[in-house]
Amino acid sequence: MKNNPKFFIAIYTGFLTFLILVLVLFTYGMALGHDKWLLELFQIKFLFIPFVFYLFALSVIIGLTNYILISFYQKRLLMPIEEKLRLLAGGNFDNPILDESMPYSISNQTLFEMDNDFYMIRMKLKEILSELQLLNSRPQLIDGVTKEEILEKERHRLARELHDSVSQQLFAAMMLLAALDEQGEESGIPETYQQQLGVVTGIINAAQSEMRALLLHLRPVTLEGKTLKEGIEQLLIELKTKVTIQLKWEMEDVALPLATEDQLFRVVQELLSNILRHAKASELEVYLHRVNQSILLRIVDDGVGFDVSSQNNKAGSYGLMNIRERVASTGGTLKIISFPKQGTSIEVKIPLLGGNVE
Repeated sequence: MKNNPKFFIAIYTGFLTFLILVLVLFTYGMALGHDKWLLELFQIKFLFIPFVFYLFALSVIIGLTNYILISFYQKRLLMPIEEKLRLLAGGNFDNPILDESMPYSISNQTLFEMDNDFYMIRMKLKEILSELQLLNSRPQLIDGVTKEEILEKERHRLARELHDSVSQQLFAAMMLLAALDEQGEESGIPETYQQQLGVVTGIINAAQSEMRALLLHLRPVTLEGKTLKEGIEQLLIELKTKVTIQLKWEMEDVALPLATEDQLFRVVQELLSNILRHAKASELEVYLHRVNQSILLRIVDDGVGFDVSSQNNKAGSYGLMNIRERVASTGGTLKIISFPKQGTSIEVKIPLLGGNVE
């Protein structure tokens, strides 16, 4: 309130109103020859309340009324500005609200100029995002090989090494523990040891699940001529056969530039990998739709969640950083809503500039 100009205006208005009323009463009292008019303000009572308190209450009411009127007027002026800024920040460049003129008057040229500025910002953002999508569609070569090809080969190499070493060792350890558990039941070893074997079995089971999720991430499937919808469905079906999780998806065929389509597909892979490795979710929902001139991807899980605003949250932070970079390269926006123990909702919106598909 201290830095609120409306509050100070209301205080000054109320104070000036009180001074004016006192000055009027002073003039009126002097005209009638009342020398003790100030004392009479406290002595004269109405409903057992001194008259001076009514003057004070009237001043406060006028100050509050002034505050409300100013707030209403500012809100009327600021609401269209806030709405246009929200649409621009969300990438909704073709929303008809952006074409509406703000309620300016002939004497208020500032809003008229602001309307023109919004139009210029809108056109500039569309131009920048269009160039960004065009640049993203061009392969970036390193010694004649694209960056994606280098990363894919390295991922396949790591996946093979992990599968041939760590994954096989975990499987062997699981078989050994199962044999020890059977021998323990037959030989009647103490229950404490059996509980410890159960704990170790649970740890190895969790490690195997983590390894499966990691291998899925390192050896991602590619679209290979399929539509984005078909590619995501194939990914989810493969996921369902390897991990115990309840899946639900609702998608439609959407037309996107090939490079943008591939980036969005990689975003889905990265998000699924993060969910499997960190969220501990039992249910997962995936939605893909076209909404006006934007493609909307939404992934929801019922996992452990996390504090989005906390800088100390390191789990999955590298994966989220990759996702942000991919979304930014398409000119899209990323919105994350998550609370501890309440699951996570991740929304990706990519604008279709002019509706053109390369």
